[in-house]
Amino acid sequence: MKNLLKLLVMLFPLLLLTSCFDILDKVNVKADGSGEYTIILNASKSKTRLASISKMETINGKKVPKKAEIENKINEAAKIFKATPGISNVKTSMDFDNYIIKLSCNFKRIENINAGLEQLKAKNILGKMVPTQIYSQNLEKKLLTRNKVNTFKADYDKMGKADKEIFNNARYTSIMQFENTVKSQTNSSYALAPNRKAMKLEADILDLIFQRKQLQNTILFQ
Repeated sequence: MKNLLKLLVMLFPLLLLTSCFDILDKVNVKADGSGEYTIILNASKSKTRLASISKMETINGKKVPKKAEIENKINEAAKIFKATPGISNVKTSMDFDNYIIKLSCNFKRIENINAGLEQLKAKNILGKMVPTQIYSQNLEKKLLTRNKVNTFKADYDKMGKADKEIFNNARYTSIMQFENTVKSQTNSSYALAPNRKAMKLEADILDLIFQRKQLQNTILFQ
């Protein structure tokens, strides 16, 4: 959770000024282990407030980032992902009218996403405490694992009241799609599609911070 949250907060600093945003994390995995990864930040519910804030220099003692700064940060992250072995077709889109930001890429192996995140950390796009080993897959054993990561609670507890409020109405959705059929999974919080080739988890971000819901899951394919 921490890697997704901090990555998007760093790519879109205006989120620090609003509590109403959604994160969509989507992975589509083919039978050979390759696939597509997409992450979308949608703050359109707060677009009126964000439009007003964007005209200010500071708010609550924090510098308000300008459009060019946000674009530079996103483009820098995309450039780093493009240079990561196994990752290709990196695309970004930025809708500053509705405050929706999207980053997507293709991977040869899902672990390439981990390597891309490691490179973002090495270039100081991500903080040093951010976990990066998110996925692992064993094609021979027909296993795909979403690894357990450390809780974000200790960092959350250190935040001031105003910073904590950004998570009050924030939502997170994970969608995983597969070419192979799922035989079993270890986390029933993920709703399995009737065709057993997709699963979805929806949660308040605070539920993930306080571990009322877990992200980790081990998926066995038929």
